[in-house]
Amino acid sequence: MAYVPPLGLPLEEIRAELDRLRHPLRIAVRRAKNPFNIGAIIRTAHSFMVREIVLIGGERWYERAAMGMQRYEHIREVESEAAFVAIAKAEGWHLSVLEKDDANVSLWNAALPRDACLVVGNEDEGVGPEILAAASEVIAIPMYGINHSYPMTVASGIALAEWARRHAG
Repeated sequence: MAYVPPLGLPLEEIRAELDRLRHPLRIAVRRAKNPFNIGAIIRTAHSFMVREIVLIGGERWYERAAMGMQRYEHIREVESEAAFVAIAKAEGWHLSVLEKDDANVSLWNAALPRDACLVVGNEDEGVGPEILAAASEVIAIPMYGINHSYPMTVASGIALAEWARRHAG
């Protein structure tokens, strides 16, 4: 099921080949307190061939966790939630925000359109109020135990997989 460009091509040719396969989905991540998490999300997002990865905030992230996949991705760094919301509004993004405490829909019933921008909060504060106010939908991933939340890397993977099940299958 995976597509791998021919080995030995220059990086820019590999990126161009991958760009032909990209899906219209974006993922935005409010920078994590654990720098490993951002790299892991970049690696996972690459597996779903997202159009773009948007990193919100200035905290550093651990490139090694991305296992080199950052070289093939379009990563946009945005300094603040306000700047992210301004870009999303200007470009007309549908913000599908993962935030269980303020959710108005389950992941299984969310709109999650083909061109969604999936937004993931960080470990401590989740998604901030500016992003919640701009959200097209606020989504909870169903949970069945006593744990209060999924790790942000796992939540990202679950939501990306649900998007792919609907749109890339």
